[in-house]
Amino acid sequence: MEATIREVRLYTDGACSGNPGPGGWGAILRCNASEKELSGGELKTTNNRMELSAVIAGLSALREKCRVLIYSDSKYIVDAVNLGWARRWKRSGWMRNKTESALNPDLWEKLLALLDSHETEFIWVKGHAGHPENERCDALAVAEAAKFKKEDY
Repeated sequence: MEATIREVRLYTDGACSGNPGPGGWGAILRCNASEKELSGGELKTTNNRMELSAVIAGLSALREKCRVLIYSDSKYIVDAVNLGWARRWKRSGWMRNKTESALNPDLWEKLLALLDSHETEFIWVKGHAGHPENERCDALAVAEAAKFKKEDY
């Protein structure tokens, strides 16, 4: 008899003060009644890198194969995965087209490997529109970005 795969909801957001500038990310993992918050940041980064970092951190925290519903307000991530762009960029040597390199290939490489380890579905949510988990992830991300002092950057 096959074991039942656990379903997890992963809510994510990234924030950046300046682009580039100090940034942060937040993630919430929820499985049944259990919930875990994760957050982190970088001194000099971009909003898209923080959005990707949130998803990577959330998926990396899972200890077994799961069915993961990933909620993000980043069209960059949701569309790149759902429309197959990220895998096409990888196949093309991290080129978006004949003349433009794909941005953040290091993070996309990590994310694509994690996606291969789970059953995932990306769901876009409108940011700053009152979605409770998105608002909480935004607060975590902003708090992480705020930890950096002006003299640090």
